[in-house]
Amino acid sequence: MRAAGPWEWPAAVELAGAVRAGRLTAVDVVGEALGRIAAADRSLCAFAEVWEERARAAARETDARIAAGERLPLAGVPIGVKGRYGLRSAGPLIAAGCVPVGATAVPGAETPWQTWGLGAHGRTVNPWRADRTPGGSSAGAAAAVAAGLVPLATGSDGAGSVRIPAAWCGVIGLKTTNTRRPPGEREQNHEHEHEREQEQGQKRERERTGGRSGDRTGLAAPGVIVRYAADAAAYWRITARETASEMTERANPDPPVAAFSPDLGFAGPDPEPVALARAAATRLAAAGIVRLPPSVTPPRLEDPAAAWLALRTPGADRGPAERVRAANDRLLAAFFARAGLLLTPTTPHPAHGHEGPGDRFSTALTWAFNLSGHPATSLPAGIGEDGCPLGLQMIAAHGGEATLLAAARAAESRHLLS
Repeated sequence: MRAAGPWEWPAAVELAGAVRAGRLTAVDVVGEALGRIAAADRSLCAFAEVWEERARAAARETDARIAAGERLPLAGVPIGVKGRYGLRSAGPLIAAGCVPVGATAVPGAETPWQTWGLGAHGRTVNPWRADRTPGGSSAGAAAAVAAGLVPLATGSDGAGSVRIPAAWCGVIGLKTTNTRRPPGEREQNHEHEHEREQEQGQKRERERTGGRSGDRTGLAAPGVIVRYAADAAAYWRITARETASEMTERANPDPPVAAFSPDLGFAGPDPEPVALARAAATRLAAAGIVRLPPSVTPPRLEDPAAAWLALRTPGADRGPAERVRAANDRLLAAFFARAGLLLTPTTPHPAHGHEGPGDRFSTALTWAFNLSGHPATSLPAGIGEDGCPLGLQMIAAHGGEATLLAAARAAESRHLLS
């Protein structure tokens, strides 16, 4: 399950290797991406802005840096940046050689639901079916990666905004560990991208923050959308400043113990997302990537909906919300004391039409882990009866990105994501 469009990029790490070796130039690679956007984006509407002149100039600068002997890990890789003001949050990727080619579409202010995007030419469409949304709020990012316009796009995730569009577009989405930690756990120094646009549109005061999170509730976390697990790992190494050897050391060499939950104890998902996600989990176990012992049962969490909404509502009584958060923190801490991964469907239902999700929360299976702060990823699980992809969500302990990425790379190497 790779590109939904006519093009397929190599992995970003392979592109960068070719640029460093002189087999390609950054100018050529970025020019290819700009050509793809020009050819497809009028119908896809994945980009709110395209920065052609700036991107070509940055590509020339990258080629000059390579010629001067710099070893840039993502040399010449064209990327989409979430929203018009996300360049600051993409700073580590740019320093590593990535070239931003434009701002990807995020929702406008017209709806209370955020699983859609508004590009320069109209509403962002799902590359698999134009009458379906790609999800959101990282809508343009997922659509652009799935359609092969760019190999990597930044995102931010305050309720599922990376994982949901990744699932519905058939690509990989990584949400990193949140800054906010449960009581007694040590804080990690991760830079966070602002996610308030998920509820309130593109307000100027947030745009001026340059993508850095001002969310005092700790719900928002940065993330990335890619087509290859190796590229998600490269993103994490660069943004977390970890080496490949450090990531290997942090990942348990034995297959992690995992448990599959169809609903986290409350969500009420449709049968099809559950069936596809369960089948994907079973494939991982059969390949020896995870272990699913019957003795390890998933936690039954309290429904986080009211708590999440209260935490994001100015003036709301946060006491009940914090009690739900604390209860779920305890349940998840107990689970991760005996298991390495929790597996669920990414979404409770397939991609909806452009009219919206109705009275359902597409975030039902994702926002619990914004409240708790756990890292999570969505992997392609299969194609639904409507012809659109659905996802398998994997959640790890706090700081467990290496475990998530090791499992994703192993699944990819065994062709379990295609």
